[in-house]
Amino acid sequence: MTPPPPAPVIRTPDPRVEVAWFSALCSDDYEYLGVPDGALRSSYEHCGEIVKAADALGYQNILLPSGWIAGQDPMAFASAMAAQTQQINQLVALRMGEVYPPMLARALATLDHIARGRLTVNIISSDLPGMKESSHERYERSSEIIQILQNLWTVDGPLEWKGHFYNFTLPNTTPAKTYQQNGGPLLYFGGISPAAQELCAKHCDVFLMWPETEERLAETMRGMSALAAKHGRQIDFGLRVHVIVRETEGEARDAAKRLISRLDLSKGAEIKARSQDSKSAGVTRQDELRAKADADLFIEEHLWSGVGLARSGCGSALVGDPDQIVAKLERYIAMGMRAFVLSGYPHRPECELFARHVLPRLKTCRLNEAQGRKPATIPATPLTTAPRL
Repeated sequence: MTPPPPAPVIRTPDPRVEVAWFSALCSDDYEYLGVPDGALRSSYEHCGEIVKAADALGYQNILLPSGWIAGQDPMAFASAMAAQTQQINQLVALRMGEVYPPMLARALATLDHIARGRLTVNIISSDLPGMKESSHERYERSSEIIQILQNLWTVDGPLEWKGHFYNFTLPNTTPAKTYQQNGGPLLYFGGISPAAQELCAKHCDVFLMWPETEERLAETMRGMSALAAKHGRQIDFGLRVHVIVRETEGEARDAAKRLISRLDLSKGAEIKARSQDSKSAGVTRQDELRAKADADLFIEEHLWSGVGLARSGCGSALVGDPDQIVAKLERYIAMGMRAFVLSGYPHRPECELFARHVLPRLKTCRLNEAQGRKPATIPATPLTTAPRL
């Protein structure tokens, strides 16, 4: 086997990784892909059980997606889960512009307080529900909001902001302070358009990618590393990918075939189209890769593209036995990956299978701790032991 492509310059050289799972807040849980199952609806109870299982099984983070689909709002849901979990971080997806930035900063500070620093944020820059804007407008607004959040989290005293979208003067920033994380929660971001990559390189901490061939991933990582360097920054990289692991490769491949065995392709297209990112550059690239796959829908060894037949966004899964999945993940780690955001169908059983067969074999960390964002002890704040203001 050829060695993996070399790693670019990254923020966290320590090869330990953050392993996250996924809770299906946006009607994305199936036993058979594309066949709705009443037992797997995106209710508070069902999605909550996924989060609590991932917490108990030792995952370091969990992605809570956002979409205008029947299910749960990620920030409200995360507030409930913060008080019911012990060690897991939550990666809360937030669509920029849905909430007035000072109040968004304060809501995140509240969530960070409830979770005692177990909070990370996935920045989303796609259209708001019911609106259609140019990519330039969306990314310009997202950039402005991120800068407002970062100012509110780091600047002491009054804050005056005069921008294209927002103009305000605040007497102080205290209500928005994320006291339990130095400088606010880590910002994760994904997107392959030039505007998306520029936004991440300038403002965010972890660039999340969807599955592609190793060479394509490495090319993207090198480009992003160079782009961040132009802004005097370094970033880390993560991979959002599904996974199907079984005791043997044959069993894993059979599980992949079973997952799409009842799929009506027209229903799959309908499911994909209802997502707000269904026409994005990233989704288009996922579709292009699947079009070049072999007869069994593999685009690379152990990388199967069948999920993209009925899912917008991340459209491929790692498929194999435990040794094969570990080896593939280790190749990604050697390439410079420091975060994996995993999922499988149905989400809770696959969460348990990965935790049984693979998770104990990986050297793991929480990136906000590895990067010094989250203090080891609860700091003195106006909401803990410091003098009240």
